Amino acid sequence: MSMTRRQALKSAAAAAIAGGLAKPAIAANGPILVGYLPALTGPSSSTGVGINRGIQLAVQEINAAGGIDGRQIELITRDTQSDPTKAVNGAAELTRGQKVSVVFGPVNSGESLAVVPLLARTNTPQVHPCWVDSLTDPQKYPMCFRNAPTSQQIGAAANRYVVEVLKRKKVAVISDTTGYGTASVNAYVPMLKAKGAEVVYQGNVDAANPDLKPELLRMQSAGTEAIMPWSVNAGFLSRIINTRGDMGWDVPIVGQTTLGSGQTKALLVKPEYWAKVYPNNFRPVCYATDGKLSGRTSAFVDRLKSAKIDMGDTLLWWIAVGYDTPRMIAEAMKNVGTEPEQVVGYLNKLKGFPGVYGDISFAPDQHNGYPDNEVVMVEANSLRDGAFNLAPGYSA
Repeated sequence: MSMTRRQALKSAAAAAIAGGLAKPAIAANGPILVGYLPALTGPSSSTGVGINRGIQLAVQEINAAGGIDGRQIELITRDTQSDPTKAVNGAAELTRGQKVSVVFGPVNSGESLAVVPLLARTNTPQVHPCWVDSLTDPQKYPMCFRNAPTSQQIGAAANRYVVEVLKRKKVAVISDTTGYGTASVNAYVPMLKAKGAEVVYQGNVDAANPDLKPELLRMQSAGTEAIMPWSVNAGFLSRIINTRGDMGWDVPIVGQTTLGSGQTKALLVKPEYWAKVYPNNFRPVCYATDGKLSGRTSAFVDRLKSAKIDMGDTLLWWIAVGYDTPRMIAEAMKNVGTEPEQVVGYLNKLKGFPGVYGDISFAPDQHNGYPDNEVVMVEANSLRDGAFNLAPGYSA
């Protein structure tokens, strides 16, 4: 007896279930959706603009080489506009609407503070480069991994440089009012005091404040010997540097990596104001004492130049972490598949992933992957192709 159309459809469905085909066959050949939450606009966009150049290059290279087992990566981007609320909305759209396999970002801590718990509730694997310590916790957020330093690592390097290398004891700590800025001040002031420094000024200031001279005058009258600003806002940081220069005050400025960005440089009143400014940076993307980059990093810079990717207005580490992240995700998926549990299981055992930005390792109880000894301080005014000379006091 011939089968009706309805019977035929039922038979095909039963056969698919029996054969273990839980998803349509087309899904196995379709693109792999990777969610991406950069701040490409807004006051904290310096980081996102640089990272975006690296991630776009990496995805192009991965897809040109055949993708992941023949499947192309499709990057689904939602600009957070430097706004935690927009970051939350973007994350919800990526997970519920687009149903991405993994999310990279947000790339600023203030936005990640709002997004990390949301992604944890949706069981979405997440990789981010944000520093605030609470943004990774294998117990609370078992699918969240950080392929960058923690605030403790960053603060330790900067504080050590101020107290032990520059021999400055009276310190002013200032930030903007973002989640990242306030969290940094709260973390670093106790660390400074533990090293024997005296914090003579402490404040959180609106990044849009056009006149920071009253704040710097307070610092100066308190006997400040080093200023430590914590913000990713190039405008805010440049106003601190410009005000110091206009005052004719040669106190060193030590702190966040954006102090050395091309965007900050472009906002300086005079180029010489960049002297005695020492930002955090990372040894694999800095010039050694012989003036050269490592072989791995030098080859990466050559690829950037070949692709005509601008490095002059950004930082090499931002481009590098953007480049490394999709490659790390792709390695996981090539080895174990695209299901969330598979990706997380692979990352939990990752040892020494050879990124341009640094060698990353994770463990089930440790989702902070960046090595301590690669966090360094540099000379801002040595910027060349997004990289820097090590600050005075480093031997290699």
